[in-house]
Amino acid sequence: MNSEPTYNLLNSINYPEDLRKLTVEQLPEVCGELRQDIIKELCCNPGHFAASLGTVELTVALHYVYNTPYDRIVWDVGHQAYGHKILTGRREAFSTNRKLGGIRPFPSPEESEYDTFTCGHASNSISAALGMAVAAARKGDAKRHVVAIIGDGSMSGGLAFEGLNNASATSNNLLIILNDNDMAIDRSVGGMKQYLFNLTTSNRYNQLRFKLSRMLFKLGILNEERRKALIRFGNSLKSMAAQQQNIFEGMNIRYFGPIDGHDVKNLARVLRDIKDMQGPKILHLHTIKGKGFGPAEKHATEWHAPGKFDPVTGERFIANTEGMPPLFQDVFGNTLVELAEANPKIVGVTPAMPSGCSMNILMEKMPKRAFDVGIAEGHAVTFSGGMAKDGLQPFCNIYSSFMQRAHDNIIHDVAIQNLPVVLCLDRAGLVGEDGPTHHGAFDMACLRPIPNLTICSPMDEHELRRLMYTAQLPDKGPFVIRYPRGRGVLVDWKCPLEEIPVGKGRILKEGSDLAVITIGPIGNVAARAITRAEADLGLSIAHYDLRFLKPLDEELLHEVGRKFQRILTIEDGIIKGGMGSAVLEFMADNEYKPTVKRIGIPNIFVEHGAVAELYQLCGMDEEGILTKIKEFIN
Repeated sequence: MNSEPTYNLLNSINYPEDLRKLTVEQLPEVCGELRQDIIKELCCNPGHFAASLGTVELTVALHYVYNTPYDRIVWDVGHQAYGHKILTGRREAFSTNRKLGGIRPFPSPEESEYDTFTCGHASNSISAALGMAVAAARKGDAKRHVVAIIGDGSMSGGLAFEGLNNASATSNNLLIILNDNDMAIDRSVGGMKQYLFNLTTSNRYNQLRFKLSRMLFKLGILNEERRKALIRFGNSLKSMAAQQQNIFEGMNIRYFGPIDGHDVKNLARVLRDIKDMQGPKILHLHTIKGKGFGPAEKHATEWHAPGKFDPVTGERFIANTEGMPPLFQDVFGNTLVELAEANPKIVGVTPAMPSGCSMNILMEKMPKRAFDVGIAEGHAVTFSGGMAKDGLQPFCNIYSSFMQRAHDNIIHDVAIQNLPVVLCLDRAGLVGEDGPTHHGAFDMACLRPIPNLTICSPMDEHELRRLMYTAQLPDKGPFVIRYPRGRGVLVDWKCPLEEIPVGKGRILKEGSDLAVITIGPIGNVAARAITRAEADLGLSIAHYDLRFLKPLDEELLHEVGRKFQRILTIEDGIIKGGMGSAVLEFMADNEYKPTVKRIGIPNIFVEHGAVAELYQLCGMDEEGILTKIKEFIN
C-alpha cells in the first residue's frame, strides 16, 4: 500500500450481477481490490475492521455463486459484512458508514434488499435462515437457496444450537457456513480428511448418491427414517476413517470441510457443487481474522474496531487522554479488583467482552477468579446464579443491550431465588455509532417490574465505586448497576469505598419553582441546563438524583409531591415504562397531582450516530433540556 490502490475490476462492480459476469480466474483480483478498499475506507472512517477482512473471499464467492438478492444470504454478527455492503450497491456511500444519516453499521433489510435479516447481535443466523428456507418450501419456491453464515465466536450462543437442533429435524435445504477464525472449532488435519472432502463434495459422487436414494425410495426400500439412519451410518464411517467427530454429523447434518476460506476459486467451486444438494448442510471454513493486513492478523482483538490508523504502517492513532476523566468501564474494572482483594468470595463473569467491559483487569490480576463464558449471555447469568447459590459473589458484566437476551435467566435463575448476583450493565443508554441493535435503551423498563431486584445508576465515578461496594455487602440480593459507554466527569475518580443506603436518593440542589428528577450520568447534563435556566429565566429549580429506580426513595418522592406542582424527569432510557413512569405511578398512587413532564429516549429505535448527535436528536442534550424547561414554565 505504498501508493493509492487501483481498482481495475471493483470499479466495474456496482451489484452482484456485475460480479457474476467475471470469470472464476478473476475472483482473486476482485478479493484483493475489495480488501484494499475496506482498508482505505476504515483507516479514516473507523468501524469494525478485522472481521470483515477475514470474510472477503467468502463474500465474493457467495455473491458469485448465488443469485442474490433472490437467494437469501443471512449474516451473523453483522460486523463481518462490510465487503457485502460494498458489493451490493453501497460502495459510494460506504464513507458514511456509522455516521448519522449514513449507511447502517450492520446489515438491515430497511437499507437494502440484499440484507435479508437484522444481525447486530450474534447467533441468530441459523434460526432466521431456517425460517426462510421453510417459508420458501411452503410457498413452492423450490429454486430459492438460503445460506446462513455463522462464526466469529457466535457458535457459543445457545440460539445457534437451538437452530441446529431444529434444522436437523425439519425438512429443509439450508446451507450453514461456519466461518471458523480460531474462535469456534479446532482445526482438523490429515490427508484422509482432504480425500474424503474431495470425494463427498464432487458432483459425480452426489449425483450418484441422489439417484440411488431416489431409486430406493421408489422401490419402497428406503423411507425417511431409514434415510436418516443411513446418514448416521455414513457419518460414523466417515468419522472413523478421518479419526474425527463433530457435533453436526451427530445431528444428521451433512458436514463438509474444513477448507481454506481464503482460496476464493476453490470456495466458489465447492459452493457450486453443494448448492443443490438436498437436506441441511454445514460447510466449515478456516479463515484468518484481519486477513491481508499484518497488524490485524497478529492482534485481531485490538483490530476488531481499531479507530483511525495509518494504512501503510499500521500505526493506530490513539487520542491523548491525559487529564481526562476515565472510562466508566475502567472504573468498574479497577474497582472490581479492589473489591476482590478485600472479599475472597468475589468472582467476575463476562460473555465474551473482557476488554470491552474491562473485566480483563481482574483476569490479569486474578485469572482463577474471572470467567469469560463466550457469547452466551443467558448462560452467564445462570452460571453466576449457580455460583451465588453456593456462596460466591459474582459480578456479571453484560452490555445493556445484550442483557436483553438473558431476561428469563434473570427472573428464573436469580430473582426468584433472591441470589446475590451483581449485574453490571455496561453501555446503558445511547451508545452511538453501533445503532439501534446496541443502544442500551430498555434495561430499566424491562427490569423494573421484576421482584427482588435492586436497580440503580450512578451519576459519576464515585457513585459507581460506592454502589459496587454496596452491592457486594451481605444480604443485598440481586443488584443491577447500569452505567454508560464512555467517560465520566471526575478526573480524580478514586474515593473511599462507602455504603450507600439502598433505595436512597439525594438532593443536589434546593429550589421552589420546579423539581427536576434524574437518574444516572444524564444528571450531569441536567445540572448544566438547570444552571442556565436559572440564569436566563430567574427560576429556582430543585435537582434530585434518584440513584435507585428500585426500590424508589419514597421519602424523597413524598417531599417532591408535597412541595412541587411541576416535575420534570430525565433519564437515559426508553421513556415508556422507565424512571419517569415510576414517578408518575408514585404520584398517582399517593394522590399527588403535579404536572409531570418526561425526557428520555423516545419510543422509537434510535438510529446510529455520535452520542452527542443522538442526544440532540432525542432532546436529551443540554439545549434540549433547557428548551423543555422553558416550555414547561411557560
